[in-house]
Parts: sequence; C-alpha cells; structure tokens
Amino acid sequence: MDPHLLRTYVTVARLASFSEAARALGYTQSAVSQHIAALEQDLGAPLLTRRPVAPTAAGERLLEHAGPLLLRLDAARADVARMAAAPAHGLTLATSPTALTPAALAALPPAGVTLRALARDEVPAAVAAGTADLGLVDGLAAPSDPLRLPDVAPLTTYGVGEEPVCVLLPAAHPLARRAGLRLGDLADARWIDAPDTGLPLPHLRAANGGHGVRPALRYDGTDVRVLTALAAAGHGLTLLPRSAATGVPGAAAVPLTEPRVVHRVELVHTGTPTGAAGALAEALSVRG
Repeated sequence: MDPHLLRTYVTVARLASFSEAARALGYTQSAVSQHIAALEQDLGAPLLTRRPVAPTAAGERLLEHAGPLLLRLDAARADVARMAAAPAHGLTLATSPTALTPAALAALPPAGVTLRALARDEVPAAVAAGTADLGLVDGLAAPSDPLRLPDVAPLTTYGVGEEPVCVLLPAAHPLARRAGLRLGDLADARWIDAPDTGLPLPHLRAANGGHGVRPALRYDGTDVRVLTALAAAGHGLTLLPRSAATGVPGAAAVPLTEPRVVHRVELVHTGTPTGAAGALAEALSVRG
C-alpha cells in the first residue's frame, strides 16, 4: 500500500473535503481524486462517499489501521534521520503534566531545554516521531510494575521514579482529616475525570476491581493547577502523586492506602540518547 495515497486518504477523511485536503497537502484537487481512486482500486473497495464526503464502512476500517501505520513510518524516518544527523544542541522533552516531578525538575539542565506538555498517550508518539528527544510519562501501577504504554514504535522505557498517591478533596470534606483512605471508602464519591492531568479514572477503576469511581466533571486540559482548584472547590475528587497534591490551598491530600498502588514515572527514548538527552537520561536513572 502506497503511504502517499494512504496519507491523502486520511487527510480527505479528516477534512471531509477533496478541495480542503488538496490545499492542506499542496496538491491539485485532481491529484487528490486520483490518489483516492488509485487506493480504492488497489484495495478493491470504495473508501469514500462523494456527496457528502465521508468514509464508507471499509474506509472506517482503513482509518483504524492508517494512524498507527503512518506513525510507524514517521517514527522510522525520524529514527534514521537521528542516526545520520550531527548531534543537535539543546533538548526537547515531552512530558505528561504530573510526570514532571520535583526529582525530574531537579535533573533538568540549566539551559537549552524545550518542554512540551502533552497528553499521556501522545508522549511516546512524540518521541517515536522525533519531535521530542526524550519523554516522561506517568500512571498508576502496583509498586515496581511497568506502565502499559501504547505500542507506537521500538522504544526503550524504564522507571525513573515512584511515589505514593493521595486523594485530593476539599478541606471541609468529612474525610479530609483521615490518616488514609481506602478506595472502598469512596464508593459513593464523585470524581473529576481529567485523563491528561490527574491519574486516569479507568486506571483507578481497574485497581478497584473494575467498578465504582463515577465521574462528576470532565477536565480536558493539562494544567495541574486548574485540576487542583476544581477539587478544592468541591467539583469532585482527584487522585494525584503526593508531590502534586500536597499544599493545595483549600484542599486536603489524604494518602490512598488500599489498593496498594503508586504513581510511577517512566523515561521513554529511542536508541541510545547522546549529548544533552544522554546526560538527562543518566541523571534521571540515578535519581530513580
């Protein structure tokens, strides 16, 4: 399957327009139509309806494959380019918001760093595609267990830190003065669903045997301060690493004692990091 044709198809399907896709890709509209016709002929199935422009059932199935396929191609190109290019100055670090722990901050070089705060699933993809030299991603895990990361490319991952987790709730909440909380104590609680900032509710639900943990409000941002302010104002509970939950005005951070889980941070990279990336990877591995 020609990846150029596949990329054209994905763009047309995303924009729902042959003319808009032509502008986005720098092709003529006729060339875009020819690409789609060639791909349909190759696969032996219509992929798009024309009026309106929308994927057919076969086209929807192809879209499910296209994203990972194109990402792996971009990752391969970036990986080869990294090996062939001269060492670059500076460092680009992709990180999920709560993966940038105090230990990680302390390990950063004093200059030449570009930080990219991304959704958790986007961090491995950024490293694979070469838009970041290193990645830091975090999640909920049993002590010493690795995280389950999306399989986007041949990546190296290893743990660089673990810390306890806390339930963040308003200071006036009836459970705020507890020394610890079990997830079972919170069966009727309302939670903030903040998949890219707080520790994801599906992970928490899985740790609770697959039940409970009802969302009350969804926050789609990546600003930890907004999430903690929402929790302090009583819009729902959230689970955070202890370092992020401690000291929030108007809120109490109560350790989660059962189930036994931790906040785990893993470093993600391709090949063997060199230069500034290598120095940071070594510093993080020592601190981890």
